[in-house]
Amino acid sequence: MTTMTGDHLATVRIKNLLLRAYIGIKEEEINNQQDVVINVTLRYDASAAIDRNEISAALNYRTITKQIIGHVDGNSFALLERLTHEVLEIVMEHHAVQWARVEIDKPHALRYAESVSVCLEAHR
Repeated sequence: MTTMTGDHLATVRIKNLLLRAYIGIKEEEINNQQDVVINVTLRYDASAAIDRNEISAALNYRTITKQIIGHVDGNSFALLERLTHEVLEIVMEHHAVQWARVEIDKPHALRYAESVSVCLEAHR
């Protein structure tokens, strides 16, 4: 087996995480949960995970997903921008994450549109 040296920058994608939250400013939105679709893309140095082949050496994306679910599901947010920012903060709390992008869709938020989304990025 060939061993490579140097950084192995891994891209992890959490795709189409479907949750329900109270999101919006209209009375109907405040009183009724709506679907939100969350997509997270992040990068971290996976060299240790590749070399050791152990979960303890990898970024635990299951933990990140559970944190997002706990923060979003069933909770209230006025603005999609704020919700996106808060989810990005959860991802960036994990110090191994070097860069992340969070995009959150609010399906059927606008007439004739499939969805509206907000996308934010952060890096260290």
